Amino acid sequence: MKLQQIRFICEVAKHNLNLTKAANELFTSQPGISKQIKALEAELGVDIFIRRGKRFVGITEPGQEILKKSQAVLNDLNNLKTIGSEYSNETSGELTIATTHTQARYALPPVIKQFKEKYPGVRLSIYQGSPAHIVEMACSGEADIAIATEATSLTKELAMLPCYQWNRCVLTPPRHPLLKSKGLSLSEICEYPIITYDFTFTGRPVIKQAFEASGLKPDIVLTAIDADVIKTYVELGFGIGIVSMMAYDPARDTKIRAMDASHLFEPSTTGIGIRKNSFMRGFVYDFIAMFAPHLNREAVNSIVNRQEE
Repeated sequence: MKLQQIRFICEVAKHNLNLTKAANELFTSQPGISKQIKALEAELGVDIFIRRGKRFVGITEPGQEILKKSQAVLNDLNNLKTIGSEYSNETSGELTIATTHTQARYALPPVIKQFKEKYPGVRLSIYQGSPAHIVEMACSGEADIAIATEATSLTKELAMLPCYQWNRCVLTPPRHPLLKSKGLSLSEICEYPIITYDFTFTGRPVIKQAFEASGLKPDIVLTAIDADVIKTYVELGFGIGIVSMMAYDPARDTKIRAMDASHLFEPSTTGIGIRKNSFMRGFVYDFIAMFAPHLNREAVNSIVNRQEE
């Protein structure tokens, strides 16, 4: 069994069984990958992939387990490399963050600024996506950490570090009738078309559950994954918006108004997800502490160790 063979099967699975894409990513040939995978299957005595002619069309049941263990091997190998880098140079390297638009746009900028001032030699990469995609990137090792709302706790592969709680506000155009309300209620909100987050985002179920608990059916006319998109359509008069409180900036959002809705919806928790049993360099601990000051190295290790048990 060769490490190269393990890399091959993981890369093929990562590219949805597309041998051509896997070969391009690995700078090798498609026949070469096929030959090495056959050799590994012969050694293990089971098929990893289901074939139709020369094409891979699925993964066998034992193949699923083999891929899971193989990915763990590659993750451990990356940990070894990271440990070497940590002790040879503690001020340079790479940090990849997977997060949602709201976190990247509103919560992270001051943290990124502070981090880059302390670690100018560290290359930062920020990827935005849905909570499910963010979690997938962290689990596969494509991202070092995932920052999202509650979604990081939906998989056992990640240790979840709770960072802060947040709630929502209702956005309207200026002079909207709702602004005259003396005590904003869910029934008042239901009188107007609503624009809010896409159903794949964890904030949406909280909103939906609040209305259902009150026996109300909101008229949700538009959803988006981007708070700025929601604000744009509120400005255009398509409806009122329900977004994270942090997404509203009165200095910038001069064409809309915000009403506190924290008394109407349950708060949500934003957390950082990191792969269990992964080695974290010193600057990763520092980044986490900058984002959530209560999460120093000792606190992070305590939470991670507890969740790994």
